[in-house]
Amino acid sequence: MSRFQVKQVAVLGAGVMGAQIAAHLVNCKVPVILFDLPEDKPGAPDQSGIAQRAIANLKKLKPAPLGLTDEADLIEPANYAQHLERLRGCDLIIEAIAERMDWKRELYAKIAPFVAEGALLASNTSGLSIVALSDALPAQLRARFCGIHFFNPPRYMPLVELIATPATGPQVLDQLETFVTRVLGKSVVRAKDTPNFIANRIGIAGMLSTMQEAERYGLSFDVVDDLTGKRLGRASSGTFRTADVVGLDTMAHVIKTLQDTLSPATDPFYASFQTPEVLKALLELGHLGQKSKAGFFKKVGRDIHRFELASRDYVPCADGKGQKADEVYGRMLKKPAPERLKLLRNAEGPQGRFLWAILRNAFHYAALHLATIADCARDVDQAMRWGFGMQQGPFELWQEAGWLEVAQMVQADIDAGHALCRTPLPDWVFHGPVAERGGVHQPEGSWNPAEGRFQPRRELPVYERQIFRETLLGEGATRFESAGCTVFEDADIRLWTLEQPEQAGVLIASIKSKMHAIGPGVTEGLSRAVDLAESEYQGLVLWSGDEPFSVGADLQAVMPAFLAAGVSAIDDVEAELQRVMLKLRYAQVPVVAAVRGMALGGGCELLVHCAHRVVHLESYIGLVEVGVGLIPGAGGLTYIARRAAENARASTGTDLLPFLGEGFKAAAMASVGTSALESRKLGYLLPSDTIVAHKDELLYVAIVQAQALQRAGYRPPHKSLFPVAGRSAKATILGSLINMRDGGFISQHDFHIASLIANVLCGGEVEAGTLVNEEYLMQLERQAFCSLIEHPKTQARIMGMLQTGKPLRN
Repeated sequence: MSRFQVKQVAVLGAGVMGAQIAAHLVNCKVPVILFDLPEDKPGAPDQSGIAQRAIANLKKLKPAPLGLTDEADLIEPANYAQHLERLRGCDLIIEAIAERMDWKRELYAKIAPFVAEGALLASNTSGLSIVALSDALPAQLRARFCGIHFFNPPRYMPLVELIATPATGPQVLDQLETFVTRVLGKSVVRAKDTPNFIANRIGIAGMLSTMQEAERYGLSFDVVDDLTGKRLGRASSGTFRTADVVGLDTMAHVIKTLQDTLSPATDPFYASFQTPEVLKALLELGHLGQKSKAGFFKKVGRDIHRFELASRDYVPCADGKGQKADEVYGRMLKKPAPERLKLLRNAEGPQGRFLWAILRNAFHYAALHLATIADCARDVDQAMRWGFGMQQGPFELWQEAGWLEVAQMVQADIDAGHALCRTPLPDWVFHGPVAERGGVHQPEGSWNPAEGRFQPRRELPVYERQIFRETLLGEGATRFESAGCTVFEDADIRLWTLEQPEQAGVLIASIKSKMHAIGPGVTEGLSRAVDLAESEYQGLVLWSGDEPFSVGADLQAVMPAFLAAGVSAIDDVEAELQRVMLKLRYAQVPVVAAVRGMALGGGCELLVHCAHRVVHLESYIGLVEVGVGLIPGAGGLTYIARRAAENARASTGTDLLPFLGEGFKAAAMASVGTSALESRKLGYLLPSDTIVAHKDELLYVAIVQAQALQRAGYRPPHKSLFPVAGRSAKATILGSLINMRDGGFISQHDFHIASLIANVLCGGEVEAGTLVNEEYLMQLERQAFCSLIEHPKTQARIMGMLQTGKPLRN
């Protein structure tokens, strides 16, 4: 069977979703054409102004839909009047126009003659019937049509729902799932063609339930958000802030879809789908949430105000940030699941009763609708994880808390009339395999009520690249912490290999410290890893399984050492860390960093000393030491100086200063690349490094890269001398810093730190072009680092960070 290749994509509709889907395609190096209506300029050579303005607007949006704003220009603008012929060159067409059935069907009739043979057509809709949409297509195109539902914002939200029609070809969803997973880095759930599919059906019903219960128990929006955010294992934005981010008009549309397509006969919860009065009021006032800068909340200066229905106006939140929940419920929510749910159900206060009510409603709704909206319980829980930022889906939490005991509590509330509807839980909840096994998720699969069996995971070749796929409670999959064969392990690091023969030849080093911070134990473990890899393995991969890659030096370990033994102890620690960084760089086998999440400070220094980097697209990389009053001390500045010399050597210029500018600015301002693409532009990644769209493919790709380098005859780089910019370049940088200090843009201590950075990058008091080695510059780093750690203002910054988690400016 020939492989389905996507060489070019067309996105139809340059609205908020369409333009951002196009942006993410560009992030993933997929050529894309963005279509919209023609401007009313008959005879104009190009009438694509609507699409052009949408592309330009992508550069202004926050959060940024583009990994690099400059790459907006890679999206080709087009319009339906002049450019439909371009569709013939597209392998995938994603329709993303407004949620109007008539408009979509009219557009399908217009584009159908131009869809290439073999190309797929998919509608990005949040809930319209895919079968009804397909009726507008010619018979030969229906087999290549399906629904595809990206969640907003498309770059950041993992979930994509795929929805087939009875006419959709059996291979179409497999092809699309493979592309969306591997190339776009998304996590796919296949949904049935029911109103709002899975995530929005469960999620919006849950948000409506939350709003109703909040009103019943008299809780303010800010208290509800505090209760329903991280404390409950959900997105930190809680309920009402999430609604503001999504857009209140979007939320109202999804609610209307429920109202228009369901009834009391098809959904027992139908009576609870009425649009809340507060939402009606906000919409009437034009307050649509974040997009209009006012919704349930509004920012006034630095303070947050919340909407008040009675006055139809905003009132200040407590402390300008929002009232917090009673801490007694915060403590309850930290208890193990069985104890937690019992405490909440028996709580007497309104906040506790509210929490139990929304959890009960979620269990009730998910159980009643599982058979109609999804193939199995796995799809529901994964959809809520990936689409609504929940740590656990409703079935996972229910199962962890004790399946039958929770079911009995929920049914008792239903019988007593406390629930939102009186329909009892389905029979399969209490009788049969689920009740007997204690939950819907088991090692052999997740419960499919329509077929009365535990349904295994769908296996596609693309998932062979995900060595440790995201799993659900009860599935019994081996986690990475205990997988494979351990070679060495202590409290700080684990050195291990996978068991598969084709991958066992690469040693994996997984840092175990909190936030994967680098202390003396980690340094020692990395040194041991290089020794083992050189003697027994084909390569070494630095991969710690979850986020972050590393937040850098372990400050909590550094300060006690300084207080006990003075600056000499710090000098010894830094010297050993620098030695290990060079040991990684000059190892006789390739060392590959597999980076996900934050790689800050020492974490950034760790990855730049590796032979190759495999980096998840959504990674955050930078040298941020100035935030705690320090400079990079483990070779980060040495790396910038060396790369500047290498780049200058490859150019026609002889002046090193222009090649140092970006690196100096990045280190002195603690600039962080907010995507792998941006980190490459900052110089922390090389053009040869590998950027991976899906986080769960990192380990596989890193091992393959290590093996490929070794098989190609890998040799470490030569230790060589390189020129530095010298005292004249340092004087130029200092002149700019003096202007910034005297102009009030930086503090005196910022000036002092930046001056030390300039001194290291330029090689100290030497002539321009002086040849140095890495050890020389690392010694300058170490001297500056140790002088700063003795400085009272740096000590204040370090203690401020340790106590508050926020940088102190002094």
